[in-house]
Amino acid sequence: MKSFLLWLVFICALVGCSGSGENINLPAADSNNRTGANLSWFKRAAMDAYMKYSVWSENRSGFVTMFAQDGQVIHASAVGWADRELEKPMRIDTHMRFASMTKPVTAIAALILVDEGKLQLNDHVASYIPSFGDLRVAVNENKNANDVFDTRAIEKPLLVKHLLMFSSGIGPGYSNSTDLYKHWMANGIRSHKSGGLAERVEKLSRLPLFEEPGLVWRYGSSADVLARVVEVVSGQAFDMFLEERIFGPLGMTNTRFLHAVSDHHALAQVYTQDPNGELILAPKRIDSEWNEGGSGLVSTAPDYMRFALMIWNGGEFDGVRILPKQVISDMTLPHVKKGVFARRDIEGLGWGLGIGVVVKEDATLPGTIGDIFWGGYYGTTFFVSPSTGLVGVILSQNEMSQYSGGYQTPIYAIQAIAVSGS
Repeated sequence: MKSFLLWLVFICALVGCSGSGENINLPAADSNNRTGANLSWFKRAAMDAYMKYSVWSENRSGFVTMFAQDGQVIHASAVGWADRELEKPMRIDTHMRFASMTKPVTAIAALILVDEGKLQLNDHVASYIPSFGDLRVAVNENKNANDVFDTRAIEKPLLVKHLLMFSSGIGPGYSNSTDLYKHWMANGIRSHKSGGLAERVEKLSRLPLFEEPGLVWRYGSSADVLARVVEVVSGQAFDMFLEERIFGPLGMTNTRFLHAVSDHHALAQVYTQDPNGELILAPKRIDSEWNEGGSGLVSTAPDYMRFALMIWNGGEFDGVRILPKQVISDMTLPHVKKGVFARRDIEGLGWGLGIGVVVKEDATLPGTIGDIFWGGYYGTTFFVSPSTGLVGVILSQNEMSQYSGGYQTPIYAIQAIAVSGS
């Protein structure tokens, strides 16, 4: 690893690419759990070298990174372009699409209601969305000879905890060779041309589940259904609940849903790769105009660092407590110990309540056992490492294509440098 990092620093010095490092005055998270570890100057140089080389070689348009150690921000860097065509540089506070990094925020929202006794993990989802009392599960993921799905009634009810654990049976997942997957893609949460969260979730209840609730971790629309439960229980629109109970109290003044952004030119452009590997503007396939539970947030590195430090500090940041420490502890336990992204050949990952958890030292993604994390479709990720005290937010804006060279490899390469033992 160290020789690789030296190579990166050397290459960056040769190409002479520029970047910017800035100090961000975020208040320190108040925790007594000090580890004594740190992000060495060598790792900082290697990360910046890697980012600069990626931009210089036109592999990615730009990056923003921010790291905290033991609750204090110790390094922040912005490299490359927020808009290549206009030569608008990335800044530490550049606004970006965070996509699935919305999911842990939705989990926190639900757990706030659980903590207040307004919602229980074992509550039936049908208690809040009655149509979910008539769910059916597909007997087979392919249609029968009459071109319909064989289904049966579910044996056990769908519970709130199943939504948090992504074990609801709600798709679509990644079974792209099956009829059921195609059916969900054609009729799922994003397929409709109009409608808000309530209408879209209602239509999901008519689709056959992939499996019985509680059996299998599946990536899909569980968080969207959970967001609707939050709306029903709180009596507030989901975006208003997030602003009142999470964003406002934490000082996340630049975080909101995409539909609330009045000037899209203020956002970093999203790029992707064409068949020749060249950077081009991306189609932005998952943008939407409604409140989602699984995607849709626009934010900045400093804002999301506040959220991440709140989790690291057991539910509190800058004197504001969002959740008790015990609730955060339960959230970050691996309630699902295997099968997370198994269909993508990713190993060593578990799942807590709305967030990923590293469960093996040799996990495919970098980290230490007990680290919690999640990423987003447009090339963003964050992690919180309780054992080392390191917290990171790593951002790019690159939509995946078959020509992108791996599953968001650059952001996880940066994380690997940060958490390496060198």
